[in-house]
Amino acid sequence: MPHASFDGLRVLSLESRRAREVEKLIRTYNGDPLVVPSMREIPLASNTECIEFGRALLNDQFDAMIFFTGVGVRAMMAILDTAFERDAIVSKLRGLTVISRGVKPQAPLTELGVPIAAQATEPATWREVLEAIDTALGERTQSMRLAVQEYGASNPELLAELVNRFASVTKVPVYQWALPEDLQPLQHAVSSTIAGSIDVVLFMTAVQVLHLFQVADEIGVAADLRRAFETTVVISVGPTTTEELQQHGVQPDFEPSRPKMGFMINEAAQYSSKTLARKRTPRPPAELSAPVEKEVAAPARAVPTAKDSGVQQVSSMTSTMAGFKDGLAPLDILHEIGSRIALADPLHLVLERIMKFVSAVIPCDSCFVYTLEQDHLVLRASKNPHSNEVDKLNVAVGQGITGWVAQHRESVAISERASEDPRFSFFAALPEDRFEAMLCTPIVCANRVIGVITVQHREPYQHTDLQRRLLATLGILVGAEIERARLETENYELSNRLESRKVVDRAKGILQRDLGISEAEAYKRLQAESRHRRRSMRDIAEAVLLSADLHSTRESPSS
Repeated sequence: MPHASFDGLRVLSLESRRAREVEKLIRTYNGDPLVVPSMREIPLASNTECIEFGRALLNDQFDAMIFFTGVGVRAMMAILDTAFERDAIVSKLRGLTVISRGVKPQAPLTELGVPIAAQATEPATWREVLEAIDTALGERTQSMRLAVQEYGASNPELLAELVNRFASVTKVPVYQWALPEDLQPLQHAVSSTIAGSIDVVLFMTAVQVLHLFQVADEIGVAADLRRAFETTVVISVGPTTTEELQQHGVQPDFEPSRPKMGFMINEAAQYSSKTLARKRTPRPPAELSAPVEKEVAAPARAVPTAKDSGVQQVSSMTSTMAGFKDGLAPLDILHEIGSRIALADPLHLVLERIMKFVSAVIPCDSCFVYTLEQDHLVLRASKNPHSNEVDKLNVAVGQGITGWVAQHRESVAISERASEDPRFSFFAALPEDRFEAMLCTPIVCANRVIGVITVQHREPYQHTDLQRRLLATLGILVGAEIERARLETENYELSNRLESRKVVDRAKGILQRDLGISEAEAYKRLQAESRHRRRSMRDIAEAVLLSADLHSTRESPSS
């Protein structure tokens, strides 16, 4: 094995949790480290989903569960401890078929006495998780209800595959990633890379890639950063991070033989100098004029192969769901939705955002988002102008294709003559019902339907498998956001009504006192004035209070 040394190269790491360890290792291998935290772990603003999961778990509504991280296991138990008896929760977990992503969840699960039925092998990406599930469970998954403990950000590829395999899939998010509060170090890292001051960049998670390019986008230098990586050694910890880099137009030079920090830095020290020399050697004019696609798709030939060094080459780019290729919108749109799950946006703003996202990733002539209110679906957002129908049009559960989807929790894709489908029900207020094709999927939260997303096409349209899976995945991803926004909207309206009632009661008291009338008569006078002036009762009551305050001020002695 060659001697491992960076030979004084400037090495950028975006590690947050183990920043000191990374810096020490880089120095050990004679590198000049620049360690800049790129993310921080924050608790979800609301633990509603996790608490709902605990309640459903105690009611025996799950058969299997996937755990991704040890930190996630402990965070989930800490949340559940606030609402339930730990022994009862642990007892139910022990009865589940548990799948572990690699070795990290093992320790906390062992401490809890929870047996692991299947474990993903290294590099433990979502593909290895699926292989472990298929090998251990096979077709049994079709009748199983699955819970997925998420680890900071939703994985749309994995969720789509799980939805296809299991009877039901419920997300259990317990923490998420955010940008650091101080962005200046990250901005400095971006500018240093563009200026050529960085020789080697280590990417240890896909989130590091997302956040670095998010900061670069915000300061308008993402294209410059991409070009800078062409003359910088770029090392990816494993396939998931590699895919994310490729979605941003960056081809990593190599991955370590094992997706571990120690292996990564050791092997980076071994091969970075030669790789950097190759990348910074001027190319002949003929090579410079070659098509860019060939350079991107070709393996990194100068990188040592697994046979002679244990360092794996980067695989050729494949057309996967990562980044929503094949003409669909880029991953950053979905990331934008995911990153806002804990924000306190109003319900209609959330639904508008979802509607615009769906319209962007699936070319359609109309898009509707319905929310379930008791036993009816209410139209809440529309791509086409329907000002008279939004918040008013009701579709009974089971009525029409949209109602059928809500009732059966199944997606429906119709490529032509949608109106001839036996489940179809015509709504005169929606001209889109005369369209030829449609795709419908349920919106799910805490293992229950809370709405439906419908896209329609004027002409016959064959939805691809990727589009169907994408919409089904989206129905899972946005369910929590919609439910959170709906509850907050209801809480706001309730609070507003209570405040209005207090104002009206105070105004009634003033009228009773000043006019010598009963409470009922005071209320009737406020009501009559409200109708006459076409203003709300609260507006009239506030006018009465203001008048009383002014009168009291005039009568009080001047100071």
